Amino acid sequence: MNRHSDYRSLATPGKSALLLDMDGVLYHGTRPLPGAARFLQRIAPLPHLFITNNPIRSPEEVARRLAAMGLGEVPPERILTSAEATARYLHSQHPGFRYFAVGGPGLHQALAAVGRADEHQADYVVVGEGPGLDYQTLTQGLALLTAGARLVVTNPDATVDDWADGRHRLLPGGGALVAPFEKASGQSALVIGKPEPLLFEMAAERLGVALHECWMVGDRPDTDIAGAAVLGIKTALVRTGRFQPGDPWPAELPRPDLDCRDLYELMDVLETVGVLPS
Repeated sequence: MNRHSDYRSLATPGKSALLLDMDGVLYHGTRPLPGAARFLQRIAPLPHLFITNNPIRSPEEVARRLAAMGLGEVPPERILTSAEATARYLHSQHPGFRYFAVGGPGLHQALAAVGRADEHQADYVVVGEGPGLDYQTLTQGLALLTAGARLVVTNPDATVDDWADGRHRLLPGGGALVAPFEKASGQSALVIGKPEPLLFEMAAERLGVALHECWMVGDRPDTDIAGAAVLGIKTALVRTGRFQPGDPWPAELPRPDLDCRDLYELMDVLETVGVLPS
């Protein structure tokens, strides 16, 4: 019997769309994971979009990094970052908004495309991952929040994975970097990235598909899987990131529809459920 036969009940008619996390799924740092290039070739005919909580790099820079790793030419419009999603959402709520941002260059670039930086009269204080948090920026942000600005964070991750010289390390995520602003101001930040709905909803809208037609492929139970499951998106976990084969499933989180060791097993299972042709 096919060891993936239990998954056949997940097969659905019509073409599916894929939402793909990247770091921990396709690569570690600048090293592509086994099967990544083949996987991207296999899904090329399907509607798909890369979505990431990482706001540090612009979609154009992410595309260049994928190409440099030998993972093919990905159009920047097929990449949706939490920084871009944040900028789009704030523009939809307040066209021409003014902001004070703390974070990496991708965040500043995304916000500048639709808003105006103003460190004295800002509508929003926006925090993302990357450099920029210090006593001065915390003091300035607190003054703006006290004056009525709304606190926003690109993503809620307490820590994020990074690889340097082939070794894994943890970096502070958006959730850790926004915490001083929340503590000092007493204001809870509006969260944009996974597991909140906005990033998933914007991705499906860009692809022109319904949420229930999507599969979310990710490596983190708490963001990729939990956020997608709440919206009725089918989920596929690959245990190639922080969550490894043999790690016990967190009892408080919904289980994924597919639970795979790596991309090779994922390709096999996606064939079984009819997402990929045999």
